[in-house]
Amino acid sequence: MNRELIISVTPTEMTIALCEDKVLVELSKEQTQTGFAVGDIYLGKVRKIMPGLNAAFVNVGHERDAFIHCLDMGSQFPSLQKVVESYQPGKRGLRLETMKLEPALNPKTEKIANHLKVGQQIMVQIAKEAISTKGPRLTADISLAGRNVVLVPFNSKVFISQKIRSNEDKKRLKRIAASVLPKNYGVIIRTAAANASDADIEQDIMALVDKWHRTLQQIRKNTAPALLMSEMSRANTIIRDSLDGSFSQIIVDDEAMFNNIRSYIRVVDPEREKIVKLYRGTLPIFDNFDISRQIKSLFARYVSLRRGAYLIIEHTEAMNVIDVNSGNRTKAEDNQEQTALDVNLAAAHEIARQMRLRDLGGIVIVDFIDMHKAQNRQLLYEEMTKLMATDKAKHTVLPLSKFGLMQITRQRIRPVPVQDIQDVCPTCNGTGKIEPTILLDKKIENQISFLVQDRKRRYVKLVVSPYVAAYLRSGLVSLRMKWVMRYKAWISIHTDQSLGIVDVRYLDRKGHNLFG
Repeated sequence: MNRELIISVTPTEMTIALCEDKVLVELSKEQTQTGFAVGDIYLGKVRKIMPGLNAAFVNVGHERDAFIHCLDMGSQFPSLQKVVESYQPGKRGLRLETMKLEPALNPKTEKIANHLKVGQQIMVQIAKEAISTKGPRLTADISLAGRNVVLVPFNSKVFISQKIRSNEDKKRLKRIAASVLPKNYGVIIRTAAANASDADIEQDIMALVDKWHRTLQQIRKNTAPALLMSEMSRANTIIRDSLDGSFSQIIVDDEAMFNNIRSYIRVVDPEREKIVKLYRGTLPIFDNFDISRQIKSLFARYVSLRRGAYLIIEHTEAMNVIDVNSGNRTKAEDNQEQTALDVNLAAAHEIARQMRLRDLGGIVIVDFIDMHKAQNRQLLYEEMTKLMATDKAKHTVLPLSKFGLMQITRQRIRPVPVQDIQDVCPTCNGTGKIEPTILLDKKIENQISFLVQDRKRRYVKLVVSPYVAAYLRSGLVSLRMKWVMRYKAWISIHTDQSLGIVDVRYLDRKGHNLFG
């Protein structure tokens, strides 16, 4: 399988598209100016205790208070709190390697009010980003992820990924971890470690131990709410978790991010450094690699399948509903049962991809085409289970009910990257009428005149729809060239498929909005 990571960076946002064989399978967006990413560690302040929920609200600096349930505190919360308090200003600070751990608690039977009080400072980690009207979900069971291992402070066990089957590999990995792990540290050995050298695994563990020490030192320098340790960027997280021989290239349109990613790969896998490429094209990177078109088609309510079949995907407050339709195939073919099976199997492939792509969470109900044979229903269930096995989100797939419905539950930890590809037109505000396009060139010229003559700009970058760009460039002496000669300034024209037909952006050489 040929995998590509395509990254678009703007001053406020980074959008990451993961493609498999040129087909978009995952899309995620990360705000570059706001934190609260999964894995970030914060020093928070307890704002409110909710005994009825056995939970608490914690201020970590987000506009909405974060939520932590007693079950998410972890069995070693007393030891964690003891360490956090020892790093308050003026105190010496305990080292985990030499301290005696406090008695473990059972989060299932404990009351959160016995361990937290309003105003208390606690160390927490983002387990789930803020979604819709809800603040971030927190955990106090801290872990630090590396390429080959996940370090778990306040633990002494070595866990190995279930995907590592070889007993020899398991023995080797346990031996390596036991030889370098300090006291009171545990580790989860990831699947990638099976192909890693002993030195790489040892280095990974020691780097994470050092990272934990630096995180504790940040407590002295900050008061709650404060960020103590930030997870690496989403791009590097995907690379860390997924980098293998199937990645053919990683393409990014921002030089700073390009250098960041290349430096990271140079450390973890120097031989793969050449797969990172800087995009310098004039078209937006997503337009050039056909990502924009796929986003518009794949996030629509209607999703087409091969040979006329299609899906209808509806989102409600309580659940997501997917309806499978055969289109005109049932009229053209005699074997209805085989036709239903073929359409359902094709739909299962697309549904598994759509769930990853849209990051559908909660309950998903799929209304497949009715099939009368039990073996066909079982075949569809087994195929769906196999397709969902590659999804890293926690999920459960149930067999078809007697009504032909399949229930799927799936955990979501990040906001949906694209809520809806339809919106009220920002130009007409839903009226269906826009200003006359015949006046658009005059409007653009007026803005150029203002920028050149009043603001003394010698360079203006116009970003317009492909239709407007073609119009401005057409002719022996195009409008663009007339403006260049008339105003003695360089006017460059760039296209963006996501812009409306009369939308225009005016940028400087660095891409900053001249009217922003």
